[in-house]
Amino acid sequence: MASFSIWCNRQFEPAQASLFEMACAPHRVRWAESMSASNLVAATSDDALVNECELAYGQPAPEDVAKSRKLQLICLSSAGYTRYDTPAFRNLCREKSITVCNASGVYDEPCAQHALAMMLANTRQLPGAIQSQITNRDWPYLPLRNKSDLITSAKTVLLVGYGAIARRLAELLVPFGATVRAFRRAVRGDENVKTYPIADLDRFLGDADHVVDLLPASDETKAFFDRPRFGRFNRGSHFYNLGRGDTVDQNALTEALSTGALGSAYLDVTSPEPLPADHPLWRAPNCFITPHTAGGTHDESVRQIAHFAENLRRFISREPFRDRII
Repeated sequence: MASFSIWCNRQFEPAQASLFEMACAPHRVRWAESMSASNLVAATSDDALVNECELAYGQPAPEDVAKSRKLQLICLSSAGYTRYDTPAFRNLCREKSITVCNASGVYDEPCAQHALAMMLANTRQLPGAIQSQITNRDWPYLPLRNKSDLITSAKTVLLVGYGAIARRLAELLVPFGATVRAFRRAVRGDENVKTYPIADLDRFLGDADHVVDLLPASDETKAFFDRPRFGRFNRGSHFYNLGRGDTVDQNALTEALSTGALGSAYLDVTSPEPLPADHPLWRAPNCFITPHTAGGTHDESVRQIAHFAENLRRFISREPFRDRII
């Protein structure tokens, strides 16, 4: 079996770095000069080292990929791939016969469970109970009981953006019986729920109880949820964002919450990140924010390594890759 060099800029803890090297053996791991513990940080150029490797794991700089002579497979350490989702980069990879995979298989389950947890916390009024506990402990028995709701067949959930996370969330919602509709750029026909072109979304917003934003960042999706679109929501409905912060006009979201047009917003992503302490969203009524933790698990690094190791095995055995995007 031929031996390959594998470039990596994912900063692991020492024990996990050793595990990564063991998973790659007998192939050689070439650690980048500039490492990153965050999937959200763009890589700095490391073209000389990338040029010596057949595989890359982490977040290689697109300009380094353009200069590479050996690179055959890129496995991103993230589910999102905005900086690589350009016609120029796609064409470059096709011309160089470079396959690119993301890590959707690592993050679909935790993100889907996080979204469901947000929805259940919302319907069962958990934030109100927690707020009472940490402030005046006034035992808001009747107000919280009267506001509590259920996810049932009488409720409609819209999944805006349909990838691995949306697919898994749709599966998790099945036992609740809610009507689930998905929206994506192009309907393929293999979706596990009724799916529509995203251009049709506006005519469904007025009937939705829960709207989940799972859109990636792009020129097409920037401020996709803007003032006119929030104006089409069913008054008192609930908005969740586990996609990207740039997909939302946050001033319009704050306004919709302040006027009661939206019942609540649950956000795992914002723009910028971290969200400044004085940003209006922190004080907006019924706005609840988690700090981009939806994809996290205590064993995230181990799951990343296992995902890469499986694609390395498939690379060697010439089998179809997991989560191939290019």
